Amino acid sequence: LCREVILPGCERWIRHVIDRLPPQGRGPWAEGRYGLQMVDLWLNVQRSGDYNPTHTHGGSFSGVIFLQVPPQINSNSFDGQLCLYGPEEWHIQSFRTGMAEYVLPVPGDFYIFPAWQPHSVAPFRGDGERWSLAFNVMAIPKRVDVNPVTTNDNVELFSVRKRPQGF
Repeated sequence: LCREVILPGCERWIRHVIDRLPPQGRGPWAEGRYGLQMVDLWLNVQRSGDYNPTHTHGGSFSGVIFLQVPPQINSNSFDGQLCLYGPEEWHIQSFRTGMAEYVLPVPGDFYIFPAWQPHSVAPFRGDGERWSLAFNVMAIPKRVDVNPVTTNDNVELFSVRKRPQGF
């Protein structure tokens, strides 16, 4: 599951974002210059009234695979739904809600998001259990050895140009 589903999903997320940048602006996130490592994997089993308050994770990516969902969790309410909050400060008591995206859990659906992204799970009412598999993944830049004596390139964020030579 980790090797065939989760890590390739994180790779697609990175490529979706980074491939929109010019090659010289991709830094360590160019293909072959980083590795992905599973950090945590755990099972969540929630019963009526259970919830996860707004929180974030460490690492680079977090995600969830929905395994089992009781029938009363549906699009008629927010019960049992995953909520992803935007990067803006979020504080419902003062109506600072920024961007919020509710995700209806469907068995087999799989979501990846940045580990820093605040998220929560609303409680649900009634019988049954909501099962999900959650995870954290770290993207780790690989060490790139550059021999300053043999290289003539000066790599900057937005351009690649030859290093000025002396007289």
